[in-house]
Parts: sequence; structure tokens; C-alpha cells
Amino acid sequence: MTTMPAHAADVPSPPDADRKPHAVKAPHGATRFDDYYWLRDDSRKNPEMLAYLNAENAYADTVMQPLRPLQEKLYEEIVARIKQDDASVPSRERGWWYYSRFEKGKDYPVHARRKDGAGVDATSIQQANTGADFATEQVLLDVNAMATGKEYFSVGDYEVTQDNRILAWAEDDVGRRQYTIRFKNLDTGEVYADAVKGVSPNLVWADDNKTLFYVENDPETLLTVRVKKHVLGTPATADVLVYEEHDDSFYMGVSRSRDDKFICIGVSSTVSDELRYAPAADPKEFVVLAPRTRDVEYDADHHGGRWVIRTNAPGADGKPAKNFKIVTAPTAATSRKEWKDWIAARDDVYIDGFELFGGFTAIAERSEGLERVRVLGNDGKSENVKADEPAYSMGLSTNPEPESEWLRYSYTSMTTPNTTYELNTRTGERRLLKRDPVPGYDPSQYTTERLWATARDGTRIPVSLVYKKGFSKDGTAALLQYGYGSYGASMDPGFNNAVTSLLDRGMVYAIAHIRGGEEMGRAWYDDGKLFKKKNTFTDFIDVTDFLVKEGYAARDRVAAHGGSAGGLLMGAISNMAPDRYRVILTEVPFVDVVTTMLDASIPLTTNEYDEWGNPEKKDYYDYMLSYSPYDNLSAQAYPAMFVGTGLWDSQVQYYEPAKYVAKLRDLDTSGRTVVFRTNMDAGHGGKSGRFRRHKERAEMYAFMLDQLGVK
Repeated sequence: MTTMPAHAADVPSPPDADRKPHAVKAPHGATRFDDYYWLRDDSRKNPEMLAYLNAENAYADTVMQPLRPLQEKLYEEIVARIKQDDASVPSRERGWWYYSRFEKGKDYPVHARRKDGAGVDATSIQQANTGADFATEQVLLDVNAMATGKEYFSVGDYEVTQDNRILAWAEDDVGRRQYTIRFKNLDTGEVYADAVKGVSPNLVWADDNKTLFYVENDPETLLTVRVKKHVLGTPATADVLVYEEHDDSFYMGVSRSRDDKFICIGVSSTVSDELRYAPAADPKEFVVLAPRTRDVEYDADHHGGRWVIRTNAPGADGKPAKNFKIVTAPTAATSRKEWKDWIAARDDVYIDGFELFGGFTAIAERSEGLERVRVLGNDGKSENVKADEPAYSMGLSTNPEPESEWLRYSYTSMTTPNTTYELNTRTGERRLLKRDPVPGYDPSQYTTERLWATARDGTRIPVSLVYKKGFSKDGTAALLQYGYGSYGASMDPGFNNAVTSLLDRGMVYAIAHIRGGEEMGRAWYDDGKLFKKKNTFTDFIDVTDFLVKEGYAARDRVAAHGGSAGGLLMGAISNMAPDRYRVILTEVPFVDVVTTMLDASIPLTTNEYDEWGNPEKKDYYDYMLSYSPYDNLSAQAYPAMFVGTGLWDSQVQYYEPAKYVAKLRDLDTSGRTVVFRTNMDAGHGGKSGRFRRHKERAEMYAFMLDQLGVK
């Protein structure tokens, strides 16, 4: 069947950006001409550039005007499924129970705590929060009040001193992920004058309760480059440099060890890691746990008088632990020679992480494309935490007390809302602490499946999908297929409130677990990056063909959705197989791969040479150029598209999708609608606030439903 948008005849002419050819040169002599390079303005103040973005927004307003009733209906449905006065599950740390809660009608959380005592536990606090009984609550941060009058506001990390008296937090009021640290006395409520600007949201207090370690960003590239320490009550200009990273392919972070004995500085690239540690009681000298070595990755934590380390380092046989193993090392360790194998690597199980406890270790694993949690007792006995559905997502939750015998873990599926359980590892008792309330939603009315599609090279690709009961595989339904496939990030099947509105309209929703993620282990990631990047794109297309062939969707009623590096995926499949998709939804898309990766001043570029390749080398340049969505746009019929970005995006700069849309408009022969929406007050994550982002999603979905002919 052929479907047309309800208002196709009413679509006005879109904006037409001026062409200004600009030569983009590579060190090896290659030159490309970019007609829309002029749309880049790092200051975000160029009047001509802003006029074009505003013209596109005005065009988007006009195109979407007939769909406003549908957009509002979708928004109302999504918001109606949110319990507005909800709260997180409290977790206890150093005699206090910490949680975040929302108030009805408000966009931002209230971060709070309650003092531990007789009769006080997670359940009693949840009951008090449900009954709006806040008499014994101490508010740490009321983000609603803090965000008043601001178009964008976000609180990143926040940390309390070891004596529970001083709060430090990082806030961003632009959306560019350049944070400012501020401080508050929790005894008096006084907000101190101290302000540390230009930092990442990553904070750690020393044991003296006045010295804070933080990570400073480079003001141009936004790379995490220096660890400094700030002493409360002193000017930020007096902050002392603790460590500086000179290799700009590494990210950086600070943390405390599980047993609170050490402050750690971790640096990490795509292919190697290095950790430094110093006593939290006297953090003057940081010692390297193991020097960085290319192709050796590790992360470590300390508890029980030893380091426990997850790593892919080669063993005595010289073979790397591709799916990672766990080793141990003495507290004073300074090299890999002191590492001792503990939990061996396996070909069929990928070790994703671990949490250390006094009586056991919890291990996050992946097998056959699904997550699981394994409990390994100190007696050597091991047992997997059970799951109840064929496709699900399970992971370690907040467990701040290492001496507890209770393990908290999260569970969700495409039909089960986010759930927190705690498991008594001694008795086997399981408690349901919370399942996110979803008013009006009945999980028994929906079905989730796990399928396997065969890619063109014979590889089996896992697919998770969900639909409303009563659905018939007769090849007439509309389908939304989502994918990402980069950085080893796994897109696990979890509950999606907004998708429910699509299912209720008869659509099928599918997640394609394509190569480039780590759903199937480390080899899955390696087979979707560098010179194997095109596997990510062909996997996605092959999943689409499989689902259509199996009757889950009509061939001309398929939509695809991806964001950021998933936007690269959307751009690539649009060039490679435009006839497979009726409409593409792409948010903050990374589409100008070669130009971006040639410019080391752009945030993320140098960190990602081992993900995409370094185009200063001709072989990488040629391969990246062969799939870069912007460079491969051609005169052909493209799907309808909804493209979204944020002016202040620090991850994928706004001008990538802006240039992409301008060039697409020149070449597209389909006559289908392309909507380009720029949020002028937000960054990579879109607008701040829990409701505002649903307005954006509702607009995008309204466009898609119209294009697919879904009533």
C-alpha cells in the first residue's frame, strides 16, 4: 500500500541556504569542497547562520501546524503515563537515606535525604514520600527553584562530605556540558561564595571534608584535561593542579574506591586505561596502579585489602582476554606483574562490570545478547539472578553499603516498567522495592519477542520487539526500528513510555542490536568500528528486510530512528537503502564524519581516532569518506525526514545536521518533507526538564505517524 501524509499538498517551500564553496584539506593532499561550511560558527552569534536556523524552525512550525492536534494528543498520552509526584528508591549511606523526588506539574527533581533511625528504611521513606510527608526531610537541592527563569538547567554530579555536612554540586545553565561547581552548608543552609567554572560534573571529597577534587575541561575542545583540588573558602584561582593529561585521546574522571580508602584518577581512551590512586585521608601523592599499554583496558576497585580489576590484558599464554576477565592485586600494586587471575575470560560470556561486597561479588555479564547478574559467593558458589521474559534488561543498581548481604539490581523489558529489586544473597529472598508506576498501562496487553535476523555475511543479529496483543503478522503494519551501534554501547530492551502510544495505534517497535555495540561481546564491537564500520549500517538494513519478510511490517511503512552516532547510522542507511524507509527520525546526528575528524579543535575528535579512524591517514580517510552521510548525499529519492539538533550541543555540533539538511534539500528528488528543528536553548540531550523533552518526542512522532499513514 502507498501512504501519503495527510497534508502533503499544503507543504510550503523550505528555506534555501546560500552556497559558499570552502576547501577542506587533508594532510595527505586530498581536498573536498563544502558549500555549507559557512554554517559553522563556534560563537553561535553569526546573524546569517542564526537567520537560516530560525528560517528552518519557522518552516518546521508551518509544516507541523496541521499536526498540532496529534502532537498534543501524543504529549497528553505520554504525560498521563507519568506519575508526577514520583520518587526514587532511597539508598542509605553513612547514616542518611538519599533519594530524589518530583512534585506534580514540575519539571525538575528535588534531591533530599532523611536521617537513619529506628523504623526508618527504604519502604517507610517511600510511604512518606507517597503521602507527601516531608517533615523529617532535609532538602539538598530544589532544582525547580534553581532553574527558575532559565531556558536550560541541569544538575550533574553532587557529593556530600564524609562528615555529611557540606554539599558540592555541578550545574549547567547552557547545555554545553561546561559546569560550575557550587557549595552549600547542610547544617545552616548557607550557599558559599566559592564557584569553580569550566569543569565536568565529576566530584570527589577528601577525608578532611574541605578539599574537593574535580576535573577541569579545556575551554575550546571541552576535553577533560586536568584534575585539580579546591579548598573550601579559597578562590578558584588558587586551586592546585593535581594531574594533567597530555594525550588528548584520553578522557578523565575522579572517584572514591568501594571501601572509601582511596581517591582515584582514571584516564581512558578507546583502547587503553590507566588508574592512579592516593589515600583519601592524605591524597598528596598519586601512584599508578598499572601503566597504560595500548590494547590493554582495565578498570579497578578496592575492597577487602586488595584491588579487583576487570581487564582484557593477556594472560600467561599471551592471548588477550577479549571478553574480559577479573584479576586481583595487592593494595600497593604498581604494575600488571602483580595481577593474579581470579575469574577467567570466556568466549560465550562478556564481563561488563562488577560490584564488591564483604560476603560476595556481583558480576554484570552479557550472554546471547542479553544482560544478566551473577552472584559469586566468597565460598566460590555462583548463581545467576533469574529473569522472567525472553527479552529484558538487567543490571546492578545503587549499592552504597559494601557490607550488606542485600544486592540491589534493576530489571526492565519492553513490556515491564523499570523495576528495582533487592536480593538477599544469603537466604535467596527477593524483595520488590519499586516498579515505576505507569498510570493507565496494562503490561498484559503487550507482547515482547526476541528474534534473530541473518545479515548478508551470515551473522545472526539479535532483534528485540514489542507490539500490542491482537497484532497480526500479515505484512500491513507500520514499524519503527531503532538502532545505535557505536562505541560498544549496548541498546538493551527496556520499557519506553512514549513508544506505548505507537503500539496502541497498531505499530510494531523493534530494537536492532547491530554490530558496533557490545550486546554479543567484545567481538561484536570490533566488527562494527574502524574498517568494519559499514557492518553497522548493513546489519540495520538487513534487520529491516527480515522484519518485512516475516510479516511484521509493510515494505512501504517502515520508519527508522537513531541519535548522535545513531544519527550517523540514519544518514548512512538513507544513502545506502533509501527505498527501505518511508521516514527517518534522527536527533543530533553525527553526519559530517571526515570534516569533523580532521579538526582536532572539535570536542571528542582526538578521543575517537580508535573508534572511526584518523583521516589524516589516507586509508582511513578513504574508508570514512566512503560512508560519511554528508559526503555521500546524491541525487536520488530520499525518505521523509525529521532532523533535530541543539544549538549548544558539545557532542555533535549543530552545524553538522544544518549542513546535512541544506545539502539534502539540493539533491533529494523525492518531494517528501524534511523538517529540521533546532533547539536554540539546549545541547546534546535536548531541553532540560522531564516534560519538555516529551513535547519534542511528541512532535517527532506526530510527523512519523502522518508520513506512515497511521490513524
